[in-house]
Amino acid sequence: MARSPFHSFAKNLEVTDLRWMPEDGFSIGRLRIELLSGLTVALALVPEAVAFAFVAGVHPLVGLYAAFLVGLITALIGGRPGMISGATGALAVVMVALVSQHGVEYLFATVILMGLLQVFAGVMQWGKFIRLVPHPVMLGFVNGLAIVIFLAQLSQFKVPGTMVDTGHGMGGGEWLSGTPLYLMLALVGATMAIIWVMPRITKFIPAPLAGIGIVAALVIFTGMDVPRVGDLASIEGGLPMPHIPFGEGLGLYGTALAPLTLETLWIILPYAVILAAIGLIESLLTLNLVGDMTNTRGGASQECVAQGVANTVTGFFGGMGGCAMIGQSMINVKSGGRTRVAGIAAAVFLLLFILVGAPVIEQIPLAALVGVMFMVVIGTFAWNSLTILRKVPLTDAFVILLVTVVTVYEDLAVAVVVGVIVSALAYAWNNARRIHAKTYETPEGAKVYQVQGPLFFGSSDGFTELFDVANDPSRVVVDFADSRVVDQSALQAIEAIAGKYEAAGKRLELRHLSRDCHRLLQKAGHLMVDSDDDPDYELAVNYQVRTGVLGGH
Repeated sequence: MARSPFHSFAKNLEVTDLRWMPEDGFSIGRLRIELLSGLTVALALVPEAVAFAFVAGVHPLVGLYAAFLVGLITALIGGRPGMISGATGALAVVMVALVSQHGVEYLFATVILMGLLQVFAGVMQWGKFIRLVPHPVMLGFVNGLAIVIFLAQLSQFKVPGTMVDTGHGMGGGEWLSGTPLYLMLALVGATMAIIWVMPRITKFIPAPLAGIGIVAALVIFTGMDVPRVGDLASIEGGLPMPHIPFGEGLGLYGTALAPLTLETLWIILPYAVILAAIGLIESLLTLNLVGDMTNTRGGASQECVAQGVANTVTGFFGGMGGCAMIGQSMINVKSGGRTRVAGIAAAVFLLLFILVGAPVIEQIPLAALVGVMFMVVIGTFAWNSLTILRKVPLTDAFVILLVTVVTVYEDLAVAVVVGVIVSALAYAWNNARRIHAKTYETPEGAKVYQVQGPLFFGSSDGFTELFDVANDPSRVVVDFADSRVVDQSALQAIEAIAGKYEAAGKRLELRHLSRDCHRLLQKAGHLMVDSDDDPDYELAVNYQVRTGVLGGH
């Protein structure tokens, strides 16, 4: 009896990496690295979550709650230790239209439905399809995302409080100039220099944390007048983290969940599907990147479930939902975070910032966090792709550039889908051109066509053009030893050729079909066995097309 997707998922879950510490065991040094890495990530999460909340047009706490809940749950049950999840810009740009048209209460209902869809995708093990994403698409993805992260940091070079609601999130604003700009650039450069030098001096403290701490101390003790984290929420009257108790998200601004009606479902369903797809694509691609850096594999379906559970929960608590964050994941991995402890620590530290640490966090200069993210950009961008563009096939080079551009100007999900489609079409076209045949005549006077190359929808027309029905002898053999019948278009092409030979009063035989091709043709009712099994292929090798069998002939 066939096993259900739930049974298969549970079986796979048993062998998924759920460790809390590396295989070499527990140590105080490892715990210190994990906790400090989590602290570094938490510091970087605060401005990101607040900024993305502004992009979506919701209260900063909606983004902060999402960063805490999504980060904690995915750290506990996610598909790969070391990944960091939270509120992201890719989701925020979709949410802004929903919030502006229908209200924030519909956002919470959408996030819940989004989570349920992601859980369903994980249980059905759809996460494995991420393996269909070609390497050129991955290169374009990381390059585009690096550029997006870089461009997102440029908003920190604007005068605090001058950005306005454009109807598509926060935008506009006056750029820093003169002394404030020079100070900002100097502090950004100092942070980047510290991050670059620190690993050469000591690895006791993660380099990004050292950069943030040293630059923050310099700014606080000298009283430099530079933009700080507290200035991010100046439109709201200051960073309002302590003002709304955790768990009252469903009551933000006196709102609650949208009414549970069919009308609500039809409103939120399109947004939920888009958000679920974007969240899973970004999370699974990040999972692959972290896997490459930490030499780990697997966990795609479990990551889908973890993202779904996290978004369902955060929707009930009034969070804006989220997914894996490549920038913060890179910070965590490069700071030494390799286990679930780092992700959990990041979420807990963030909660402490929300509840009791706001006055301290508000004093951190934005320049320090911008410097950290600029180093993430440098580390994320696939610089080797610039040199291989001239070495790889033209189609692959085009896909890398295309995905990069679409990621920057549209969004991640669209870019990946476009890249996969273009790669698939290029692959189909290349394989369609491979179809050809070698011909020879047997001593008995039969003509043999040795077909080479896959027979599928792209090559079916080329296949039919291989045959010379009018001038061929009365007995023709088609040998598929170097080919394969793939789909219905291939069957139709065989039918068409059989019909032409039958109309000409000639006999057509098929040989050396692989086992799966044999089953495909027999299942369609197109062929009948006409001879003994072949000792090499272990299946019937000489099939005769009989009148009335193919195509109704």
